[in-house]
Amino acid sequence: MRVPKQRGPVSGWVSAVMHGQNGPFPALAAGSVINDADVQLALWMIYELHYRGFDDIPEDVEWVLSLIQLRRDIEVRFEAELRGATAPLPTVEDDLGQQVLDIADADRGPSLALFLQREADAGQMCDYLRERSITQLKESDPQSFVLGRLEGSAKVALAELQYDEYGGGRPDRLHAQLYAQALQAAGLDPTYGAYIDQVSAVTLATANVMSMFAMNRRFRGASMGHLAVFEATSSVPCRRIATGLGRLGFPADVAVYFEEHIEADAVHEQLAARDICAPMAADQPHLGPDILFGAATCLYLEGLAAADLLARWHAEERVAS
Repeated sequence: MRVPKQRGPVSGWVSAVMHGQNGPFPALAAGSVINDADVQLALWMIYELHYRGFDDIPEDVEWVLSLIQLRRDIEVRFEAELRGATAPLPTVEDDLGQQVLDIADADRGPSLALFLQREADAGQMCDYLRERSITQLKESDPQSFVLGRLEGSAKVALAELQYDEYGGGRPDRLHAQLYAQALQAAGLDPTYGAYIDQVSAVTLATANVMSMFAMNRRFRGASMGHLAVFEATSSVPCRRIATGLGRLGFPADVAVYFEEHIEADAVHEQLAARDICAPMAADQPHLGPDILFGAATCLYLEGLAAADLLARWHAEERVAS
């Protein structure tokens, strides 16, 4: 993957530093960083150095101190905005696993999956597939950073969940690979990062929050709370999306990824909530509020991403009419 096109001065500075050029340290503009495509792309680029990197960038750029400093500056703003948006958090209850599942069940955010099931046209479905490729082509990779930070039964449960996400020993069943196959069957580019220059700021934020939680040890509880709610809000939407794909006449191979998650995520939500989050909070009670923060953050950002796509599509329909 090549370095993405810059979207402003911050991502432009990151690109220049990655290519060995010097320049004044960038200042972050006031306002929301979640909705700032330039800042979110810059953060995504810095995080990506810890994943697969870029074809035209030396691997040791991963630890250039000025990039780490910018990452930290953005993370401070990102965290503050998320905490403000999700406050007040509920009080941690004795059965934290059930509490996390109840938070997921109480979600009343916009139903993107319902729209895709019943109303979306083929172009909108492809738009959705492109947007989600930024997270799904490295599905579960952020959470793998957390394994070394867990202990006991929570560690075992996360390893079990990840083993399933990574195909249960079969490379062709890697969930990220299944998503790549879905893209290809839909006539889209299955290459990792292919659509990074097109996705929205909020889509980048949904990917970046998982990396922020996973790569900072203090966020290990938030990472697992986010994971639990992500899994708990996946099974029914995947069924709806698979139905929508059938309605629109997409090849059967496109739906395989979503059909896989109908049953898998129904199991994973229990693993993540009851066997990962609950034992973590029992062993280290101070992690309980962070688990709830991660859970609330997942719902908040996924809701923003859904609303962003729906607003885009409705605006395009008004113009077309």
